[in-house]
Amino acid sequence: MMKQCRKEVGFETGSCEEDWVVVPRDERSIMFSSSAMEEVGAGEDLKVDFFRPAEYWTDALPVGNGRLGAMVWGGVQQELLQLNEDTLWTGEPSDFTDPRVATVLPQVRKLVTDGKFAEASTAAKSMAGQPTEVYQPLGDIKIDFGASHKVFDADSYKRELDLDTATVKVNYAAEGIEFTREVFSSYPHQIIATKISANKSGAVSFTVALDSLLQHESHINGKNQIIMQGECPGKRPPPQKNLHANKPGIKFCAILELHISSEAGVVSSIEDKQLKVEGSNWAVLLLAASSSYDGPFTNPAESKKDPVSASSGTLNSITDVSFSELYASHLADYQKLFHRVSLQLSDSRKSSSQNDRNLPSTVKNMCQDMPCADKQQKLLAGKISTADRINNFTKDEDPSLVTLLFQYGRYLLISSSRPGTLVSNLQGIWSQKVAPAWDAAPHLNINLQMNYWPALSCNLAECQEPLFDLISNLSINGRKTSQVNYKTGGWVTHHVTDIWAKTSPSDGDPKWALWPMGGAWLCTHLWEHYSYTRDKNFLEQKAYPLLKGCGEYLLDWLVEYPKSVLVTNPATSPEHEFIAPDGQKASVSYATAMDMAIIREIFNVTISAAKVLGSTNDDLIQKMKAALPNLFPPKVARDGSLMEWAQDFQDSEVQHRHMSHLFGLYPGHTITMEATPELSKAAVNSLIKRGEDGPGWSTVWKIALWARLRDSNHAYRMVKKLITLVDPAHEEMFEGGLYANLFTAHPPFQIDANFGFASAIAEMLVQSDDNNLILLPALPRDKWPSGCVSGLKARGHTKVAICWKEGKLHEVGLMVHNHSSPKNLYYNGISVTVELSVGYVHTFNRYLKMVRSFPLLGIEKMSQSSCCIS
Repeated sequence: MMKQCRKEVGFETGSCEEDWVVVPRDERSIMFSSSAMEEVGAGEDLKVDFFRPAEYWTDALPVGNGRLGAMVWGGVQQELLQLNEDTLWTGEPSDFTDPRVATVLPQVRKLVTDGKFAEASTAAKSMAGQPTEVYQPLGDIKIDFGASHKVFDADSYKRELDLDTATVKVNYAAEGIEFTREVFSSYPHQIIATKISANKSGAVSFTVALDSLLQHESHINGKNQIIMQGECPGKRPPPQKNLHANKPGIKFCAILELHISSEAGVVSSIEDKQLKVEGSNWAVLLLAASSSYDGPFTNPAESKKDPVSASSGTLNSITDVSFSELYASHLADYQKLFHRVSLQLSDSRKSSSQNDRNLPSTVKNMCQDMPCADKQQKLLAGKISTADRINNFTKDEDPSLVTLLFQYGRYLLISSSRPGTLVSNLQGIWSQKVAPAWDAAPHLNINLQMNYWPALSCNLAECQEPLFDLISNLSINGRKTSQVNYKTGGWVTHHVTDIWAKTSPSDGDPKWALWPMGGAWLCTHLWEHYSYTRDKNFLEQKAYPLLKGCGEYLLDWLVEYPKSVLVTNPATSPEHEFIAPDGQKASVSYATAMDMAIIREIFNVTISAAKVLGSTNDDLIQKMKAALPNLFPPKVARDGSLMEWAQDFQDSEVQHRHMSHLFGLYPGHTITMEATPELSKAAVNSLIKRGEDGPGWSTVWKIALWARLRDSNHAYRMVKKLITLVDPAHEEMFEGGLYANLFTAHPPFQIDANFGFASAIAEMLVQSDDNNLILLPALPRDKWPSGCVSGLKARGHTKVAICWKEGKLHEVGLMVHNHSSPKNLYYNGISVTVELSVGYVHTFNRYLKMVRSFPLLGIEKMSQSSCCIS
């Protein structure tokens, strides 16, 4: 609940007493005057709504605790919770080296230097490796409510995911009885909890079972448990082959424990497979699951981890914990993260009457052309699904849907990546197939990186820890790949990896397989983490050793061509091809824009890290400093766009989905409006040339790129482009867009754009480097004329809160956490340099004049004083 406090002095000079609003509610670290928020309103519920059970997987609603996930379908007669556990993969540790590559490499390099690019592309196929292993589903909780639920009141049905509580709820009425289901996935207790209740005593009856697409067996344990044990294939199955005709791999166990009311109800078993509940007031289902996976270097056959014991131990640890206590712990843990950032956006339309002022703008605009009676009925019913809101966005451009999608990205990151889990993969942790699209494997030529773009700017730094664990594992296998495949030092990783920390090239065409820059791109996240958090211990113990290993490889990988110019050879621009001078299609050349931009970024940040740590005299650092001015530079093509390849080749697919050559603009930092205006102009031309079509992740990358260029009109056009409803029955007809549950589409579903959208919206509102902070750089003022955001993070461990009114900055609050520092603030041609002190909240007016500076402790005391009202 927000609190309002009286203060003697207002935000603006010359004003007197004024209400102050403390946001966000948990941290109470930044304050706004209430007048700044009066045009924004209290905001809308952050809920994804359905008024029917799921028909397709992308209608189901996701819950997760980073490791355990479920998709809740919400069927009335039969409920389905489709389950995932993040360590269930095919395969085992492997040797990610190939000595043959070292013999092919010189041949490919010579073909490139001779200008025989098509031949080089053909020869490079011999450098490809093996495919990744495959992410596997855990299974299903199947609940059958029987004939009494076959007929129900369709008007009473509602299914929702509440982002504020990370809980899915299903409500409906059958035979005059109101039923409720609640589902959440708890990080503190590592279980998925489901409660089924009714408003009539003794009305809860059902059967429940566990099932799986993987090889498994299940049985009843005691009076209230179902134990399911199984194993993943020990090797990815060939297409169309029997999944079970495979050697055993990772073992798993899932235990479903049933509790019912003590006042009423009976539990029995059916054929040692199902539990049956009859006549209970309520029932609670607790699902614990684990696997024998013991890291990427331990063969499943040699693992000492017992998934049955681990799952039993999880449930034994909560024997005396009630459902309400489980839920309270879940909320406290989740909301500590989720409540860090608040966002409110308003549009320029005014409500037609006082009565519908608090209704969603979607409802109001849908009903503008309806007869009065129909309009009133719609408004009163309030039955506007999230799918309806997506469908109507082209007309109403409801800003609250943008807010919902922004916060949904943060919700999904919290739910799919937590300390101690694996990284969020191509589908987060949610996958229903044994052969998911692209194996659901983490792809390193944009997708995995995009998954973690919002972690820092959207104030979820802890959620990035699994990424750093993965990078550490990749550096171990990658050192062997570097040494054997390329005869280079340091460590290397290519375009896709898996649970076994695969670092060698994938199989297939060199245009995607031959891209040894995946590890280097990942390493930019190490410096970004330090840049945002100023965690020197992290920099010294984790980031710097990995950066040095990456830099060592890159120095060895570079070759001179032409004389004294350092290039990568061979080089590709991920998944793209060009027309060589001889008219043939090719993908392999030298010094692609992305290669050189990533290398430039790594050298710069590693040198910066060495400076922080007092290690600038290291031999490796000196080599990087010497190499930097000799790196092949970015160039502008004849048509004014940024050259994607070292030569001004004809583009084989002008509107290709990847924006690889613009890495230096975003997420990199080597192309900026101030330092490289010509390259920035070329980036504009490149974006226009590429067009607006593309999969979801491409769309949100373009939002971020246009934001960096401070072009709010184009950035917003891409926001609108993403918010298009995809029909899962005909998804092949779509490119990009959103499913009804707000999952983003390639299609099919890929989660990267959900994360990328959150970071892109943050980029539209705040941009920063170590010393500079740009406020509202790409705000679409005519679309979101008023709004407030609080809790975003900027580099330098700075927390930011901003309010704007009528398209103009109104108030700013800033707070630094661990060191005092000067900051250059910029807004709409105004620039000031200010000194920010640790532990103080500094507030500024629309002219960037500091009007207050007070200790954080003072806010905390104020929020507890009698002058505050809830």
